Amino acid sequence: MSILSIFLFLNAVVFSAHGLPSAELPAFREAPAFRNGRECPKTTWLSSLNNYHDPAIIHIAMTLDATYLRGSVAGVLSVLQHAACPENVVFHFIATHRRADLRRTITSTFPYQTFHLYHFNTDLVKGKISSSIRRALDQPLNYARIYLADHLPMSVRRIIYFDSDLILVDDVAKLWNINLAYAASLRGRRACYFNTGVMVIDLGKWREGKYTERLEYWMKVQKKYRIYELGSLPPFLLVFAGDVEGVEHRWNQHGLGGDNLEGLCRDLHPGPVSLLHWSEEKWDLWLDVMGIDDGGGWLHDLLINQSFPVSGKENKEKLNPPFPAVSN
Repeated sequence: MSILSIFLFLNAVVFSAHGLPSAELPAFREAPAFRNGRECPKTTWLSSLNNYHDPAIIHIAMTLDATYLRGSVAGVLSVLQHAACPENVVFHFIATHRRADLRRTITSTFPYQTFHLYHFNTDLVKGKISSSIRRALDQPLNYARIYLADHLPMSVRRIIYFDSDLILVDDVAKLWNINLAYAASLRGRRACYFNTGVMVIDLGKWREGKYTERLEYWMKVQKKYRIYELGSLPPFLLVFAGDVEGVEHRWNQHGLGGDNLEGLCRDLHPGPVSLLHWSEEKWDLWLDVMGIDDGGGWLHDLLINQSFPVSGKENKEKLNPPFPAVSN
């Protein structure tokens, strides 16, 4: 299946081009059953067993809400389409409202896939969120990535976190299997920027290091003194301060969706791409997907150039190890 099938799949939703009534969620066609290849180990994840750990199972976390549901569904579909062992992928969805409706939508769309839905209590961030440059960044669910270790079972020792505005065009197992070597030394550490929309996190080390509490500390500082303008990203940069393991740029080709006419497009990383990550307002992407003319822009490029070669200024700087694994 090609990326074109993702767009055709999403175009089958029942929708109004100008938006959905608040009582409705989009309805999607049922996705096919994605089966493992012969080389895949047979395994079953038992979430009820806290000590049960199977390294063959890939755990992926995403937030889920009515506004960006199309983006989440497209992301899940792209993961399954390109996975060599799709039956070994377990999705962990975090939601605040309408969990019964969202569960029903995911179940009917991906009836053959293992997933779990968790409630995110917005009281966790009550009084800690400061206004930012975009309203979408101020939503409580945008901060759910900080609390993954508190919501997921102890048996989940590693997690991939994905935003709801990305598409994979490669096997997610390659990202899952990266080395998360951890060197807890400040010597040689360099501050750097990284994008929290794509992360691989060692949840054991996260819990041991009490990183949720560290991130909350900076949220409280921001609330009192207002030291930055962006939502949930700056606390990560302040806490980790370069103490991350870099992954290949191909796993987060972000900044897509800018306006060429206005000169608002970012330079792209050179080389092949495994993950396409949009920016600006997420809704714009899915308006394009639903058939609103984009003037022959990104949709045309994706459909014409299936191999996704990308050119741009070469970035020779590499992130200093080690935790979590991110892409800048």
